[in-house]
Amino acid sequence: MEIMAWIANNIPMFLLVLTVLVFVHELGHYLVARWAGVKVEAFSIGFGPELFGWNDRHGTRWRISALPLGGYVKMYGDADPAGATQTEAVAANALTPEQRAVSFHHKSVGRRAAIVAAGPAANFLFAIVVLTGLYALVGQPYTTPTVNTVRPGSAAEAAGLQPGDIVQAIDGTRIHRFEEMQRIISLRPGERLTLSVERGGQTLNVPVTVGVDELTDRRGNVQRIGRLGVTSTQTAVLRHDPVTATWQAMRETWSVTVGTMVGLGQMIAGTRSTDEIGGVLRIADMSGQVSRDGAAQVVWFLALLSINLGLINLFPIPVLDGGHLMFYAAEAIRGKPLGRRVQEWGAMAGLAAVLTLFVFATWNDLVHLRVVAFFQSLIS
Repeated sequence: MEIMAWIANNIPMFLLVLTVLVFVHELGHYLVARWAGVKVEAFSIGFGPELFGWNDRHGTRWRISALPLGGYVKMYGDADPAGATQTEAVAANALTPEQRAVSFHHKSVGRRAAIVAAGPAANFLFAIVVLTGLYALVGQPYTTPTVNTVRPGSAAEAAGLQPGDIVQAIDGTRIHRFEEMQRIISLRPGERLTLSVERGGQTLNVPVTVGVDELTDRRGNVQRIGRLGVTSTQTAVLRHDPVTATWQAMRETWSVTVGTMVGLGQMIAGTRSTDEIGGVLRIADMSGQVSRDGAAQVVWFLALLSINLGLINLFPIPVLDGGHLMFYAAEAIRGKPLGRRVQEWGAMAGLAAVLTLFVFATWNDLVHLRVVAFFQSLIS
């Protein structure tokens, strides 16, 4: 019964969120493909058998498919719906001049790269657009970077920070919100930073060595998180004019992107726990939670997921957009495509990497949602 309640409370919103993000991503590919003169044969939300669809006047089949966990745009000349690289059969096929004119693989490497890059670009642009609308219509919630309390024995106390201090910058990076300060501090445990602080109408440069919290997960992995030891309780919501809202949305998109990349780098280096990597189950759980918190939270969640979807697709892994871009970069340098065998082996390695990450993320989800603990309790 609990599983059925979880499904009813979370899956509908998860499917809605996923459908929107997939549509945006694939629409980026579609629009640039049309601009580049490529014939688009199919635009599918989901994989597998078609549930229903229709043809437009350009000959594109728009379809909703049975498995709603992704989507694809199939262009004329693609070897498969996922946009695989050109095969020997396609290369050897004698096309008419009219067919070559609308074939994806007969376009210049620059146009092919633009089509591939348009999917992730659409996700970043979508995040900026929805955040702009949120900040202009509802407002941008934030906590002011004003110190309310200083924890005894903390890095902040050792540095001499005081209640009432307003943090203006960290190592020259301008700070507008307490959340920005938290994000920077958490990613730099043990490092020595310089805080520009306003105190009593004067600006002071305060050197501080960031404190370190070490958190041990269930499997014994140690995660190091930077801590300053201050709190701020002064919250506000600021509605912006369209220009300022756009700028703030761009700043937020950039900040989330950089923070994600830094976090991934720390996971690779072993200084941050990989438990934070989540998959579809955790996204579904969060989708249900934000839907109960109101429309503004749903919009923010959409933007956050869109940024992450765009970023993940840019990773240089074959079968992802970034992998295709890597192949095209090699083609541009060499003056000819990589060999068919190299592309095939790269695609298999990329698929193995993606499936491994999917299994790992799903396991993290099962642990996070206490499914593993539930089954362990049944046999203990």
